[in-house]
Amino acid sequence: MINNQYIESLKKQFLYYKTIGEKAINQIPADQLFTSANEDSNSIAVIIKHLAGNMLSRWTDFLTTDGEKEWRNRDEEFKDNFASKEQVMLLWEKGWNCLFEALNSVEPAQLATIIYIRNEEHTVLEAFNRQLAHYSYHIGQIIFYAKILKKDHWNTLSIAKNKSSCYKGTSFLSDEQGKHSTDDELK
Repeated sequence: MINNQYIESLKKQFLYYKTIGEKAINQIPADQLFTSANEDSNSIAVIIKHLAGNMLSRWTDFLTTDGEKEWRNRDEEFKDNFASKEQVMLLWEKGWNCLFEALNSVEPAQLATIIYIRNEEHTVLEAFNRQLAHYSYHIGQIIFYAKILKKDHWNTLSIAKNKSSCYKGTSFLSDEQGKHSTDDELK
């Protein structure tokens, strides 16, 4: 029972980060996806390319092959060679689809199965936890970068600054008590 709940929780958490990442990306003009602060910084497009490369490597045949695939070229992920926002977003979807297909294929009994990432042993549960932390880190970068690029016209993705008391006053009066923020997306 708890394993089923854990898998459902993972789905909701990954979907939450995908959703807020998209909400940030959708606030900026397409050309700003390719903006980087300096030579040592990654643009949002490059962060997306890295995320997708990681997802495809980690979750393709994850139960039977090492999560660091021989075909993955991690260094290439940090080169901005996109032609358009559409190309970036297709790669974004490809990576997330790979992750969700893997997550949807997992049976609760498999959470304790040993798999490998860079020849390092992980249980399936540990591998998902590792990647949840990794992906949320990069989604945070995307959001922060988009917020800086958007400047004063940013639409907050959370409780707005100095609005906590308003949120508390309305959120606890809602008829949707117990509802998770991703419940509508999971339908």
